[in-house]
Amino acid sequence: MRIPALPDCAGMEGLPDEALAQVAAFFQALAEPSRLQLLNLLRPQARSVGELAQLCGYSAANVSRHLALLTRHGLVARESRGNSAYYRIADPTVYQLCDLVCGSLARRHAQVLRQGALFAGAPGTRRRKAR
Repeated sequence: MRIPALPDCAGMEGLPDEALAQVAAFFQALAEPSRLQLLNLLRPQARSVGELAQLCGYSAANVSRHLALLTRHGLVARESRGNSAYYRIADPTVYQLCDLVCGSLARRHAQVLRQGALFAGAPGTRRRKAR
C-alpha cells in the first residue's frame, strides 16, 4: 500500500483534511522509540535485518515489522543483496526533522532547569528534609 503524495506546499497551512491525516500517519511512524533507534542505526550505512536486530537487541521479526512500516511511509528503502535484504534511509530529511525536535526538547529542558534553579533559592521556599 503506497501513501498518495501530498500536494506541493511550503507547510501545513491550508492542507485538506486527507493530507493532514497523511501527516499524522507520518508522525505516528516516528512516534515509536524502537523505530527511531533503527533510523539512527541506518544513519551511517545500509544494514541487514540481522545486523539491525543484533545492534538493537530486538528479534529479527520485530525489526522487520518496524522496517516494513518505515518503508510504507517512505522513510527507508529495501534492496536485495543475494539472500539478504538491506535497508537504507530513503529520505534523509527525516534526520533534519528529528534533530529539530531534539534541539527544541533540549532547549525546553534547559529552560526548566534554569527556572528550577531560580526558584530553589527564592525566599519563602523550604526544602523538605530527607527521611
